[in-house]
Formats: sequence, structure tokens, C-alpha cells
Amino acid sequence: MSSCSSSSASEDDDEGIDSYRKGGYHAVRIGDQFAGGRYIAQRKLGWGQFSTVWLAYDTQSSNYVALKIQKSAAQFAQAAIHEIEVLSAIAEGDPSNSKYVVRLIEHFKHSGPNGQHQCMVLEHLGDSLLRLIKHNRYKGLELNKVREICKCTLTGLNYLHKELKIIHTDLKPENILLLTSIDPAKDPVRSGQKPILEKPEGSLNGGSTMNIIEKRLKRRAKRAVAKISGRRGSMEGGPQKSVKSLDGIDVRCKVVDFGNACWADKQFAEEIQTRQYRAPEIILRAGYSFSADMWSFACTAFELATGDMLFAPKDGQGYSEDEDHLALMMELLGKMPKKIAIGGARSKDYFDRHGDLKRIRRLKYWPLDRLLVDKYKFSDSDAQEFSEFLCPLFDFTPEKRPSAEQCLQHPWLNLRSSTSNEIKNEADVKKLEGGMSKLGVKVGN
Repeated sequence: MSSCSSSSASEDDDEGIDSYRKGGYHAVRIGDQFAGGRYIAQRKLGWGQFSTVWLAYDTQSSNYVALKIQKSAAQFAQAAIHEIEVLSAIAEGDPSNSKYVVRLIEHFKHSGPNGQHQCMVLEHLGDSLLRLIKHNRYKGLELNKVREICKCTLTGLNYLHKELKIIHTDLKPENILLLTSIDPAKDPVRSGQKPILEKPEGSLNGGSTMNIIEKRLKRRAKRAVAKISGRRGSMEGGPQKSVKSLDGIDVRCKVVDFGNACWADKQFAEEIQTRQYRAPEIILRAGYSFSADMWSFACTAFELATGDMLFAPKDGQGYSEDEDHLALMMELLGKMPKKIAIGGARSKDYFDRHGDLKRIRRLKYWPLDRLLVDKYKFSDSDAQEFSEFLCPLFDFTPEKRPSAEQCLQHPWLNLRSSTSNEIKNEADVKKLEGGMSKLGVKVGN
């Protein structure tokens, strides 16, 4: 589905050698130059079905940038041209770069042995929210962090929806990037890394293609070793990984990856969104608008706060993944209004004329506020406040969902949850103040 955000590479996954051929990826070596020597490749950041993304050094501005190099075949070039059009509109409308949406710096074509590749130069950002969720061991971030991420994301969505009339269509944690890396050592600026300005000595190993072969061999070797040692290492009480603190991490973030975005009045795909973040109107083929992004936003907010995806449908005996997805939605949100249930081009595949699912008959209702308390151990007040923010976004009637602009006004975004430490500190301060006033010491101004 997705084209490529600079974080969509999972660690042990690579794009495979097969796609380095005519019409496919451009093989990049560290130290390679682009745009007449202006950009110099430093290391690979990630890859997607359509492109690879490299950290590059911009010799003109002395900044690091993300260089996205599209596959060269015509359909990929066309997709890149569309993405450039969307990104150009985004950059033009936000000269001060304050709207929390990724910024296109420039674009150009680059000719290589596999053809001509469209290239985009984007500002260099940090890790994706998916990385942040993993880094936090799927535990759920504290609500103050979730609020801050929601504010940035909603600011971006409000700009896209209200000012540009653009629907993102693929909002999810991996398409929202932090402004900086979680690990400062991986951040080219904070780690004080010196840019590579020429090809490293002895790099005649066929560049990225060789790296992939080496990586695969190393992985095989690792697996073999793990088998031989019977996984003893991991069983014996070795040093326990400590729970990582997110205290020092800047959670400001930007919306990225506009490979699937469209203008509201120029839609070209009926099936949009990554499965777990897909709105009901998409499954039912009932048409969509900006409110489809708002549904995905709410799924993302839930995932940040709990560490789990809200909807992870599977197909089962006699029913499809789509029908399971609709059933999961109704277990959380209650029965879908009949008008909505039977109103889409594909409604008949799933619903009977009464608006009941054809194949999944017994639903177990578990509303959001209870789910947060029972399963995720939220306090009653946190659960109530968070579900008051999220529930309106999960309205089955798309027109009833609040806009990004309305969400930005919601009181939940301006609450502060005191962590237990803060509460303890406040109690200590009160005790201290009490003690001081007994001693006749004036407290305060």
C-alpha cells in the first residue's frame, strides 16, 4: 500500500536484491553524489515498495536531509510526480514550516543503470511513532506524551484538511515521525557525526546490493548460533533490560508519506488506508472524505496510549477479515446504525437487510472507557476523559466525527495528568510549607 516513509524499514527486513534491476531501485553507495554534487549519500534510512530513502548531506546548506529515490519504472515515476505535487502544495502553504507536516526541499531526476529515478529531498526527521511504541516495549506512553503527539498530528491534519483540502488516506504510527531520533547517537546532528564527503576507501563491493547479501548471511549465522545454544542465553538470568524512560525524548512530530494522499475532489482509490486504521465507510465502499483520516487518527491515539492496536481483524471460519473488522468495531462502539450499515456499495456482502452482520451473530460489547480500565488499568478518570476525546471520532456516521480543528479545541488536550511523582512532590512541598509557616517563615511572595 504505502510508498515510503523514512522509517518504514524494519531492522531485519530489507528490500531484496531482485528489485535492483531495470525499472527498479537505484543502487546507492555511501559517498555517491546527487544533483550535480549537492547531496552526498551517508547511509540508508529505510525503504518502501516504491523507493529507498537515504540520509544525505546537503553541501550547499550544510544540513542533513532525507533523499527519497523512486524506482524508475513508469508507474513509480508517475506516483512520485503525484507525491511531489502534493508536497509542493504543502510547502508553499507553510512558508514558516510550523504546521507539523514534512517539508519538501526540492526534487530532481537522477539517471542510473536501471533508468531515470524521480528524487525528492525532504527535511531529515527522526524515528516513527511505531519505533517509539516499540522502544517503549508496547507499554503505552504516559498520557501527557500522547497529548503532545496528538496536538502536533491534529495541527498537521487541520492544515491539510482545512487549508489544502488534502486527505492523507494512510495515517498510522509509522507515517508520523518524531522531529529527532530517540537515540541521540543515531542523530547525525546531536551525535556530532562528521559528514562523509567522498567515497570511503576500498568501497568496491557493489554498494547496497552487497550489504543485503552480507546482512542475510549474518542473519542466517545468528539464527544458527541461537539454535545451537538452544536459546540458553536468553533463558538464563542475564542482565535484565531496564524499562526505558521517555523523559528526555522530544515527542514533537510531523505527518509524512504523501504517496497515497489525494485532493478531496480528485480521489482515485476506493480502497485506502492500512487495514487496522481503516474506517468503516472504506470497508463498505460508501465514499469518504477528511473524516476517514480522523478515524485513523483516533486508532493511532489509542495505540500510543495502550501499546496495542485497537482493531486487529483476522479472517475466521466462514467469515472474512472485513466482516471481523466490522464486528470488532460494533463490539466497541455498539450496533452500526442501519442506514450506514446498508448504505455502501459492498454492504450486502456483510449485512442483511436489518443491518445485522450475516456471518458473525454474537457480539460481545466492551465499550472504550471500560476497556481502558479493565484491560489497560487506566484510572476511572483517565479512562473517562480519554474516551470522551476519542469516542466522537469513532462515530459510524462520518459527517458526525469532529474535524481536526474541533479536536484541537477539546479540553482533554489541555489537561495535565499528574504522574505519581508529581503528586508526591506536591505533597512534600505542602508539608514543607506547613513546617515553614509553623516556624514563622513566610512562604511565597
